[in-house]
Amino acid sequence: MKHTTTVWDDLGVTLQLSTFAEGKKPEHHAMLHVEPCGELFEGQYARLSEAERRLADLLPEARPIVKRYFLSDAANQAPLIPSPTGPCAVSLIQQPPLDGSKVAAWIYLAEGLDVQDEGGVTLCRSNGYEHLWQMGLTAPEGDSYRQTASVLQTYESTLRKHAATIEANCLRTWFYVRDVDTQYGGMVQARRENFIQEGLTPATHYIASTGIQGIPASPSAIIQLGGYALKGAEAGQVRYVRALTHLNPTIEYGVTFERGTVVDFGDRSHCLISGTASIDNKGRVLHTGDVVKQTLRMWENVAALLHEGGFTPDDVAQIVVYLRDVADYATVRSMFASRFPGVPAVFTLAPVCRPEWLIEMECTAIRPLSGNAFRDF
Repeated sequence: MKHTTTVWDDLGVTLQLSTFAEGKKPEHHAMLHVEPCGELFEGQYARLSEAERRLADLLPEARPIVKRYFLSDAANQAPLIPSPTGPCAVSLIQQPPLDGSKVAAWIYLAEGLDVQDEGGVTLCRSNGYEHLWQMGLTAPEGDSYRQTASVLQTYESTLRKHAATIEANCLRTWFYVRDVDTQYGGMVQARRENFIQEGLTPATHYIASTGIQGIPASPSAIIQLGGYALKGAEAGQVRYVRALTHLNPTIEYGVTFERGTVVDFGDRSHCLISGTASIDNKGRVLHTGDVVKQTLRMWENVAALLHEGGFTPDDVAQIVVYLRDVADYATVRSMFASRFPGVPAVFTLAPVCRPEWLIEMECTAIRPLSGNAFRDF
């Protein structure tokens, strides 16, 4: 894994880029950070857009597959972001960047894939695989329970149109919840009931996921869903990591997600780590009120999940950090700079699902793999 940082002083934009190039189809994760410069959103977004153009020049063979924009005011800013000119799954969510800017972006790019927009899904074909990305699903009305049920049904209907199901093919979801302290319970209940109907149970498996506060652009939307699914995988290609020495099964406190999912290809392995916080294997929050100790325990849990999947922290390609208190940003950013130097990371204001949790992180890791019978990526 190669990490580089580019500062475009004339733009006031910093690019953090990770590149996995040990197979025939390189993958890239980019984080774009904008200096506020006292500008309104239009000015900051214009500079970010120019940075995206320069990124495309740096990686002429790479196609953007997913773009997530972290906004400070989604209701007013999302309408100012134009639709992509080519196929790309776009997520717009209010999770204010903690560097004082109004917008930041995570972009996932890959080379050698046939990328198309098919029925609202960004479909990437390669070597007999189909990667299906869909972002920004919301429902127009109802409480968090009804909206979760609705967006899941919409997502599952879309998967069926592509001869896929959430049980057999979905690898990763993101549930953004408006006012997570009061609305999270309805989302959890509706997801659990839906999963039972779809064949997802403690005896089968769940899906790697992050459930976190995020405010959709639509004022009526309480829940926003994004998902990633894979078709064409063979038996044994998808594994689940649980690190039971450090974390408890999520079903023990009523939620239904996997701590992490590993996908083995012939030439590489992906590890998708769910939102992870300072918790022990009894489901208890550790180090209440101490963001430093919570960060250290969170890292320990993530390292245990990565280790179980055959990864190390050096394989991490991108990180999203969620904080409850803006006053913790400087401390946590310094810690991450020391622990994960150069890794593309964004720090956002997004309270976690339990008020006692001060911090949560999610990440993606990639490592080279060989000696198996699976098709390359």
